[in-house]
Amino acid sequence: MPRTARTTPPPPAPTARQRRKEARPQELLDAALDLFVEKGFAATRSEEVAARAGVSKGTLYLYYPSKEELLKAVIRENISQEIAEGEDIVRGFEGPTAELLPYLMHEWWRRIGETRASGICKLIVSEVRNFPDIAAFYVEEVIQPAERMLASVIQRGIDRGEFRPVPVHEVIHALMAPMLFIMLHKHSIGACPAMHDRAPPERLIAVHLDLVLNGLLPRAAAGRKKK
Repeated sequence: MPRTARTTPPPPAPTARQRRKEARPQELLDAALDLFVEKGFAATRSEEVAARAGVSKGTLYLYYPSKEELLKAVIRENISQEIAEGEDIVRGFEGPTAELLPYLMHEWWRRIGETRASGICKLIVSEVRNFPDIAAFYVEEVIQPAERMLASVIQRGIDRGEFRPVPVHEVIHALMAPMLFIMLHKHSIGACPAMHDRAPPERLIAVHLDLVLNGLLPRAAAGRKKK
């Protein structure tokens, strides 16, 4: 007689308790981001984060043993991952560098500037001097990878003859400074109703990129473009 094929029963669906446990780290990170931006890092207590996430303080410490580790996880989740995806975009991009650079800058604003993650910038600027471990972490986890990514883009344009030779490090700072200012403005005076009718960030970024790209073009190409 032919053997009957054995069928493996499907795994049981996760219970509501299991789903809740799997979602808990993200809930804690979301609660921490909101409170850190609203109140500041130093002023936020761990129990406040736990309460907003709907768990006990002990449960919070099971996932993140200190408030500093919690902030590091927030930075990794909201900024480091985006930089890593940006690096993948740069590696796979085959078009002109003058198209790659604006795409990256607008994506940075869409993924970070327009989201709650933009508040991390203000948080770091205002408080990180009092937390040297967080400062060192932010430099290693955010600033250095972002600078390397942008440096690779500018150097790509130079190597391909699309950009004139320029001091790459200084160009990176010229690119990022206005972006950081817009995010700081958003979470400070920009939140005032009287400032809501000013130029939207997307337009400011577009104008800034136009100025930078025209400055990066080889002199002959820039002259032709003006005619």
